Amino acid sequence: MFRGAGIALLLAVGVTLSGCVSTEETPSYYQNLESHSAQIDASTVASMISSYRSQKDLPPVTVDPELMQVAQAQADGMARAEDVNATRKGDLTLSVLMKNAGQGDVHAANNLSAGYRRWAEAFSGWRDSPKHNAVMLDAEGTRIGIATAYAPGSKYKVFWSLVVAGPR
Repeated sequence: MFRGAGIALLLAVGVTLSGCVSTEETPSYYQNLESHSAQIDASTVASMISSYRSQKDLPPVTVDPELMQVAQAQADGMARAEDVNATRKGDLTLSVLMKNAGQGDVHAANNLSAGYRRWAEAFSGWRDSPKHNAVMLDAEGTRIGIATAYAPGSKYKVFWSLVVAGPR
């Protein structure tokens, strides 16, 4: 009889303790993007930037599929070159990519960076940098595209592009 009661007690304790272990995943803004398969959660980015903008009485931003492609082209180009400056000339400039995406003369600005492993880190770094912060708080911005690219041989590992554009 004691043996059965002991097993029942162990099962009860096990069930109780299993409730203490969280099975929730890491929030997407803390996801490590240091791999080829990792993808930034664009809706989380738009939500965080919109919330930040609302504190400054600015309109929210939405994710735009064409701007996502522009951002991905820039991030991929930087990763291939292992250099953020790769986007400053040729086919990777924002103006060329925007034109090729059919965006015409729409107002656009971007943040380019490397080295941040998580969206939370990039957001904090950009918020603390006057030039990067100005892009996130661009009063004309209503749409965004965000992308990362991984370059394992680079000292930076993860390259970032955020495109903020006005309405079409």
